[in-house]
Amino acid sequence: MAELTYKALVRAVQHKEKTLARNAESVKRAAENIKEYADDTVRDAEALGAKSVDRDSLGECQELAKIIRGVSNAAISYAAKGVDTAKAAKAAGDQARTTHDDFQEAFDRSTVTDLEKVSRDWFEQE
Repeated sequence: MAELTYKALVRAVQHKEKTLARNAESVKRAAENIKEYADDTVRDAEALGAKSVDRDSLGECQELAKIIRGVSNAAISYAAKGVDTAKAAKAAGDQARTTHDDFQEAFDRSTVTDLEKVSRDWFEQE
């Protein structure tokens, strides 16, 4: 098991921030693609209606368009929540860096050995 250090934690948090942002963007693009499929299905239903296709087939096509639109709306909502989560992760990471960077700087500057065993108070005084 790897030793947990501030630097390792910062790297892990930054990785998670980027991953969450990337995933949120991917979900958003997928939702937009699903919306395009719904729009295409609506156009197909309208074209079927213009050609006097039986009402059952037209109704099924319109129902499919509604279902696809619902999936698209749910995916858009999910993507928005993903963006919110990514923003919260970034804020948490920023707060952690603001709170702890000074400790890491003092740790890096110090010539004392075995700093892992030193009290936090020492870092605050340093």
